[in-house]
Amino acid sequence: MSRYFTEDHEWVDVAGDIATVGITNYAQEQLGDIVFVELPEEGKTFDKGDDAAVVESVKAASDVYSPVSGEVIEANGALEDEPALVNSDAEEDGWFFKLRLTDASELDSLMDEAAYTKFVAGL
Repeated sequence: MSRYFTEDHEWVDVAGDIATVGITNYAQEQLGDIVFVELPEEGKTFDKGDDAAVVESVKAASDVYSPVSGEVIEANGALEDEPALVNSDAEEDGWFFKLRLTDASELDSLMDEAAYTKFVAGL
């Protein structure tokens, strides 16, 4: 499995043509206590960069963008009952949705973990 990152602080794990998307630990730390997550519906399609989900915290509401194009095949229903899961495990159990990739070449424009770590250090 390969992990990629965006400048908007989303991560994407890719296994075959399935991409699992969430927000980074850095993003959840900036947001503070997360109180609500609005997830996309199964079957919805996104182009890279589209608004795909919303995360609300005690500080702010923020859009979550789709880092790649694809069709939603699953949303993490656990977040509806326990949005704080994003705070406790943003980069594993706190994932938002899974997409079936439509253009794997879009991954080439994303950062690997080392590049993302350097990007965050410069903020």
